[in-house]
Amino acid sequence: MTTRLAARLREEFGEIDIHLFDQLLHGRIAEGMRVLDAGCGTGRNLVLLMREGFDVQGVDASEDAIAKIRARAARLAPRLDADRFRVEAVEAMSLANDAVDVVISSAVLHFARDDAHWLAMVREMWRVLAPDGILFARLAMSLGQPGLRPLEGRRFALPDGSVRYLVDADLLRSTTSQLGGTLLDPIKCTVVDGLRSMGTWIVRKGEPRS
Repeated sequence: MTTRLAARLREEFGEIDIHLFDQLLHGRIAEGMRVLDAGCGTGRNLVLLMREGFDVQGVDASEDAIAKIRARAARLAPRLDADRFRVEAVEAMSLANDAVDVVISSAVLHFARDDAHWLAMVREMWRVLAPDGILFARLAMSLGQPGLRPLEGRRFALPDGSVRYLVDADLLRSTTSQLGGTLLDPIKCTVVDGLRSMGTWIVRKGEPRS
């Protein structure tokens, strides 16, 4: 049952990832920043940002999802041009280098086909991210996850019946180092009742600050 309070909160905030909301509370994502949702779907993580006047855009491989987020943006942020939401693959975006201050990647990277595809998506998001910008990623992990059935490479069949490309903390740390980034938060992982394990990877584009 949806209560009036729940309905009002959903209308105001959308279904924003709680870990992304935490970054807003910490002031890491603030007014004036340019935000890209890479793999935006229908825009569940952009509702609050659009309401608050952020400069947002999104890409997704699904034409249907882009049509829906364009309709949502027309209602919530009519100042935004429809072409700010585009049908594009995350690994081949049309944005210029250093184009945005924040890249959101929520439940996207674990759909990678293989190592090369995963790294191509990560590098493309890093390319469009400006210096000192933030990459926020939620993705499936192998950490604390029993019952995995190996398929090929880092792809596994999960107990919930899905197939995912799974990373571990070592890969995320080594990738952060290779990119020349800095972890803003420790790598966190939530195990969902033995069905899947979701991690949070939050990186700043730049060396540690003194």
